[in-house]
Amino acid sequence: MPLQGVALTPEVWERDVLPRRLGAYSPAWLDELCTGGEVVWVGGGALGRSGGKVALYFREDVRLAGPPPANVKIESPDGEIHDAIRELLGRRPAFWIDLVDELDIAPEELHNALWDLAWAGEVTNDAFAPLRAPRLRSVQRQQRGGRRFAARRSAASHAVQGRWSLTAALFEHAPPAGPRLRAQAELMLERYGIVTRETVLAEGVPGGFSTLYGEMSNLEMLGTARRGYFVEGLGGAQFALPGAVERLRSLPHPEGTYTILAATDPANPYGAGISWPKREGGRRPSRTPGAYVLLRDGDPLLFVERGGRGILRLTDLAGEAFAEAIGEIASAASDGLLPRLAIERLDGEPVIGSGLEETLIAAGFHRQPRRLVASA
Repeated sequence: MPLQGVALTPEVWERDVLPRRLGAYSPAWLDELCTGGEVVWVGGGALGRSGGKVALYFREDVRLAGPPPANVKIESPDGEIHDAIRELLGRRPAFWIDLVDELDIAPEELHNALWDLAWAGEVTNDAFAPLRAPRLRSVQRQQRGGRRFAARRSAASHAVQGRWSLTAALFEHAPPAGPRLRAQAELMLERYGIVTRETVLAEGVPGGFSTLYGEMSNLEMLGTARRGYFVEGLGGAQFALPGAVERLRSLPHPEGTYTILAATDPANPYGAGISWPKREGGRRPSRTPGAYVLLRDGDPLLFVERGGRGILRLTDLAGEAFAEAIGEIASAASDGLLPRLAIERLDGEPVIGSGLEETLIAAGFHRQPRRLVASA
């Protein structure tokens, strides 16, 4: 799987990345792969107070692929509760109820510390369900009285399902640096087709492009990769799979094809290998989880801000061209490809009274107080 080692939020994995590549997707599939031991997840950094990013791996590949490259910059959580969890999980994997019973720590504090370790890439779970609800709502020590075995037990919360363990066991007996760098170079070529200095920097590889340059050159000598100047405007040192080069040469002329991608999807080069178009004004697009970009023949046209409350024009769009592009956004929302949109701002200004609200309404949005809404 070329996406092994890419750190994305669980929501982006399940809503945007996996369904777009599989054509059809059910969360139960990922649940089965994780509980069956075929797929493992490793945290790739916290985002805010209750979320973060994770990377997915096939268990048989995780030692060779290694943790997400950017994890070297994550500070290890430091505290007595974190150390207590590490000590217990260092002896054996444990369910949540085991952690609560064996550690004399308030459940809320224990839960927060556990997720600190998970987002830092030190702890994982053999289920994917906790990633869908990582906040502890009500987990209390059970004080049972009366007829213990006759009492009805409530089901475990998704936030605490599964068995927790240290990720160190996944990376034990990893091969030396050489084979791991070779694997990283091969993964990036399979993922992007063409790898440039900017691509490697965006991945957060320690040491940047120079770290992988030697292995890329070795792959060129083996005939696995080609070196050349494939993408105009980027660095001169570019490596590509032969198939990717041939595909670029055979691309048809632009036909007005629209594509909507999550801003953090590896298939979106903007903000990573390629800079976002320059805009006047204060608001700028970014590779933010929950944001989307509309492309036409690969060129970025519109940026949907996280939360679906704002749209930015990334090029000079007006008249019929703007109406057509905004129609694609509305259609994607009605088809369920985008979450509910409640647009309040267009290019940073209130959409109501902007003079373009009728265009959005004609495209499929409907008016609500101070906003225009489109949803499935």
